[in-house]
Amino acid sequence: MNTQTSSSLYKGFRYPPEIMSHAVWLYFRFSLSFRDVEELLAQRGIVVTYETVRQWCLKFGQTYANELRRRRPRCGDTWHLDEGFLTIRGERHYLWRAVDQDGNVLDILVQSRRNKQAAKRFFRKLLKELQYVPHVIITDKLKSYGAAKRELLPGVEHRQHKGLNNRAENAHQPTRLREKKMRRFKSAKQAQRFLSAFGPIAGHFQPRRHRLRAGEYRTIFQDRFQQ
Repeated sequence: MNTQTSSSLYKGFRYPPEIMSHAVWLYFRFSLSFRDVEELLAQRGIVVTYETVRQWCLKFGQTYANELRRRRPRCGDTWHLDEGFLTIRGERHYLWRAVDQDGNVLDILVQSRRNKQAAKRFFRKLLKELQYVPHVIITDKLKSYGAAKRELLPGVEHRQHKGLNNRAENAHQPTRLREKKMRRFKSAKQAQRFLSAFGPIAGHFQPRRHRLRAGEYRTIFQDRFQQ
């Protein structure tokens, strides 16, 4: 990752930015715990505690994710939206997720409801973040989407069919893996904080390899590391 984003960002830390950014990358890119990252760094002669790694991820994770969002090209104008279930301390929550036609994660939002008001809140968050209106949105048959869309996106085509929305449903799979590794999220706030950073960082380092030649894949990967 580019550690020149802001010199003041790393002020007061005794470790070089390259080490801290590498630790954050390891945690969000792979299904690792803080203790796993601690061991990987120790193997390279870098002695830190897992609590230090946790503090680095809290401090820099969202900053890196925001910077990647800012630098990425404009995403597609076909939005796939879906909501998944999260069980947090015995209570059901809903993870609202939007991806474009290329699989880029547009935004996520953890909410306790999936009614019309929840859908409107998610639409507003998307529009504020992306600053453009889609050509078409694709959802399942949840009626909340249609009700919210009629108020906030009246001129946008809306396709509702479960079979059309596999892209959004598949986008939940990395979250399920991390949720299992973390032994479930402890609160809605923790889930929102983690996933807001996890989505952009992990997605940035997962180009659609099956559509690329080996040379193209290596070039793209190096470019993304430079970003």
